[in-house]
This record gives sequence, structure tokens and C-alpha cells, in this order.
Amino acid sequence: MSENKKLEKIVGVKGMNDLLPTDAPLWELFENTVQSVLKSYGFQQIRTPIVEPTALFARGLGEVTDIVEKEMYSFEDAMNGDKLTLRPENTAGVVRAALEHNLTYEGPKRLWYNGPMFRHEKPQRGRYRQFHQVGAEALGFSGPDIDAELIMMCQRLWDDLGLQNVRLELNSIGDAQERNLHRTALIAYFEQNRELLDAEALRRLHSNPLRILDTKNPAMQVMVNAAPKLLDYLGAESLAHFEGVQKILRDNSIPFTINTRLVRGMDYYNRTVFEWVTDQLGSQGTVCAGGRYDSLFSIFGGKPTPACGFAMGIERLLELMKESGETHAPAQCDVYLVHQGAAAQAQSFVLGERLRDAGLDVVLHCATASGVGSFKSQMKKADGSGAAYAVIIGEDEALAHTVIVKAMRADDMENNQVSVPFDTAVDYLVDQITGAGEADHCCDDPTHIHIHH
Repeated sequence: MSENKKLEKIVGVKGMNDLLPTDAPLWELFENTVQSVLKSYGFQQIRTPIVEPTALFARGLGEVTDIVEKEMYSFEDAMNGDKLTLRPENTAGVVRAALEHNLTYEGPKRLWYNGPMFRHEKPQRGRYRQFHQVGAEALGFSGPDIDAELIMMCQRLWDDLGLQNVRLELNSIGDAQERNLHRTALIAYFEQNRELLDAEALRRLHSNPLRILDTKNPAMQVMVNAAPKLLDYLGAESLAHFEGVQKILRDNSIPFTINTRLVRGMDYYNRTVFEWVTDQLGSQGTVCAGGRYDSLFSIFGGKPTPACGFAMGIERLLELMKESGETHAPAQCDVYLVHQGAAAQAQSFVLGERLRDAGLDVVLHCATASGVGSFKSQMKKADGSGAAYAVIIGEDEALAHTVIVKAMRADDMENNQVSVPFDTAVDYLVDQITGAGEADHCCDDPTHIHIHH
């Protein structure tokens, strides 16, 4: 290669996005809120591998689903020939892990996960090739109560995140025998209206006719709306289960709409299905989808185990949070340390560690390619960090063993700094910051203070 030839710049894979520092606080807020809500309902975190055997998804999701047919990132391991897939969803992985480790042997489990999923589709707003989901899976519970609890947990999360424009759609898709009766009637109906079906619907007619009910084709809407409804084919047990879910939701003032066209393309779903939808994100209106999947354990070779769960798209919910006015750009730190001279820098390192020992978040100004910078340029950095206080140590302060504490967010900008002895600076700053009611005193260690932003 010629020495003068410029190397081509490598960019990220299309549809797989970087999370930049400016976006991180909003993700952190979302993830912390999710963890808090799920923990309050007794859910425990599970982490499964990003790569799973391809057979797991082919068997679990079904060979004729769009995910398996067109969207999975599958490959053969060059080292041993194993057929592997980047997970397109995580319910199958959680059930595989539950079976492999006998998680339900001692009783039902409430589990949750958070992480990236992968699907090869056209990237668009809120829909990416690497996307992130939070999901909850309740394993071993058979009644309508757990279905309702999962839904109520979502409602609490929307409330805690300040999301108001999310509504609940609910349906029951019954059991396999009931779906088969409905399926026969559905195929017969679509055959009678064959001239109105588009190419995609014709392809699905005999393999997965339920998915035709999901069509977004305007020319098919009237015909699809008049199709046989699954609710009309439900037996007494399925109807009682569905009514049980609705009663708990009504008793707890959770509004919902029954959407008879709400179905699932995967065979393992049964009875309750639900979606949380919004009109604020264009065509990508579903932000959370869930339902009951009592047959999945059996499909994977395990003992029949009732189960119910949901998954929510983090990117879509973050878009919704932004639409609701949530930007959440908290301070990068509590204290920014500004210094000039070798002795001042040495003292700044000592003070920084002591402040961190006291539970404060501290940024110490470090040199760049152009040097440490003047006091003025350092103070600009301190202001940009969002810190509540700047601590300034110059040559005079280093000799006198003092520091200047400057309140960066004070109303009175004329009288917003004070000189403090070096040895009492930690106590002074902790008192100033915790005095504003932001401290959380750790019960286990009364000397440790953690600051909430």
C-alpha cells in the first residue's frame, strides 16, 4: 500500500447504532426505573447468551414466521460447524435456560431480562437491526391473575416514566383446539375472498392464516374486519380465563380495549395476548407486546409448564419519553476539580479520592494535547459538566493548604465562592450538597453518603 494512500474509514453496521454519552442518561433513567418496578413485583434478573442454537428459534418461533424465514442473523461456527443465531427475541432463550437449569423445579419463577436482540430488516425510526428489549417471564403460573399482574406492572412503569399516551389492547386466542376450529373457518373465508388477498396473504393462507389479520394493506381492511373472530370459537375455560383477566384490570382501574384482530404469529402462544400501543411513533405503534405461552416448554422437550410474559422495545419507549418532554441530562458530577501547577494537581488528586470516599461523583481536570489549560478554560469545562460545585486549587491555595469552593448553580453569582481549609473541604462539600436533600445515607455504613441525581 502506498504510504500516501489514505485508509478508508470504517463505520458501524447499518441499523446497529452507537449509544453516545449524551444519550446515556436517558437510557440509565429508563433502565433504573424498569429495575425498580420489576423488583417491586418480585421479579429476578436472568441473563442469557446473545448467541443461541439456530434450532431453538426454528422450533420455538416456527419455520414459517417472518423472523425465521427472513430476519434472523444465522451462521455456521467455523470452528466446529455448529449452526448458531444472534437472538431475535429472548423468550425462547429464557425457557431454554429454565429447562436446562431446572429453574421451576422448586416452584414458579418471576424472571426479567434486558439486552440486545437482532433482526435483519429495514432500519427505521424505533426499529433497528440491533435493538434492545426489556422482558418479563412468569413461569409456572396458570391463572389469569399473573396475566393481569404483568399488565398492571407495565402500567406502573408507564406512570413512573411519565408516559401518558400509551393504551392497552387485549384479546384471547384460546387454546390449540379452539384455534384449529377458527383456523379452518378462517381459511374457508379467505378462500371465498381470494381475489382480495395480496401476495403476502396468499403466501400465508394455509401456513399461517392468523397473520393475515395483521395486514396493513388498506385494500384488505374491510374484508379482514368481517373475518370469523376467534373469540366466537372459545370454550368455557378460555372464556373464564379471559374474563378473569378483565375483572382484575377493571377492579384496578386499568383501561383496555378488546381488539379481536390482535393475534400472535407464533404457535406457542395461547389465551391472553396484549399490546401497549401509541399513536405518537407513526407506523411503529406497538411499544410492548405480551401474552401466555403454555406450550413452549413442551415444544422444547420439557414438562408442560404454564407461562406468560411480555417484551418491550427500549428504543421506541425512549422515543416516547422524548415526545413527552423527558430529556434528562443530569449533572456529570457533583464536584469538578480545577487546578494550576504541580503542587495543586497533587493536592487535587488527594482531595478527589477523599470526596469519592464520601460518596460524591468527582471529575478532575486532566491535560489534553494542548496542555492543562488556563483557569478560564477549566472553569468552562466545570460549567459544562453540570457540577454543583467547582473546587479550585492554584499555587497560592496549595501553599496555604486551602481550596476555593465555587457554587456553580447559585442564584447570587456575586457571592458564590468561599475559601475553605483543605482538611475540612470534604465535610464542607458533603454538608452543602446533602443539605439540599439529595443524599441517601446508607444504612449499613453511616459514614458513606451516596448522592442521587
